[in-house]
Amino acid sequence: MTYANLARLSLASGLDRGKLPAHIAHALWCGNEVSTCASRTVPTGYGALDKALPGQGWPTASLCELLQPQAAVCEWRLLGPALPGLLADKAARIYLVAPPQIPHAMGLAQLGLPPEQLVWIDVKGAQERLWVTEQLLKSEPAGAVIAWLPQARPEQIRRLQVHAIHCDAPVFLVRPETAMSEASAAPLRVSLALGTGWDLDVCVRKRRGAVCTEVLHLKAIPGNLNSVITPRMRELQAPEGQQKEVLHALGRSDSHTASGHHLTH
Repeated sequence: MTYANLARLSLASGLDRGKLPAHIAHALWCGNEVSTCASRTVPTGYGALDKALPGQGWPTASLCELLQPQAAVCEWRLLGPALPGLLADKAARIYLVAPPQIPHAMGLAQLGLPPEQLVWIDVKGAQERLWVTEQLLKSEPAGAVIAWLPQARPEQIRRLQVHAIHCDAPVFLVRPETAMSEASAAPLRVSLALGTGWDLDVCVRKRRGAVCTEVLHLKAIPGNLNSVITPRMRELQAPEGQQKEVLHALGRSDSHTASGHHLTH
């Protein structure tokens, strides 16, 4: 009898999983459970989000889509706590494919990302972005890949997922919220938006396992501010200038460029 048939038998007959041999009980998975993750995962830095993700963190060997109304607003605050830990190996890099703003090296350094370990790949066209992202995944990089792919089609995401299976680095695709209406081969899809105060409102739209309907309100104070802001400021409602500050953490629209690597395809 296959494990799948055993799982059906367990649900149909009320079989106690504890009575099964350990190796079989461990292999069983019920549809109302969050699945385990076969590949390595990276803690997100947010306990509530870790609990909602298979494997308790950002996955490797697969894609993760970050969906938001506007690019360059929330992604750095969400990913900021996890990325520095991926750079312990001096050979590791954070690869930025076509970010919408010029990376602000000093702002990212304050988040714990040394400029010498950032690689900014400046490409404009949709096909060029896809090509560069695919080549990175084929190279099995150490660190992480963040690619802004607003125009990627479902079949192109599927192709990237095939290449990501052999990649031990987390791969994040930043896409518009409207892409949620399209099919996607990415095993993990997360939507995010600015909440009240310092919060990010995060919802796991797709994961391996049970459906997640809860909106997670994550206290996402940037690491460089966490030690200096007062308790009163931590409870403030979102100021009008908050979006501008977040944009500055990623980049600025003037002629200044990052002091990290600048590659042009």
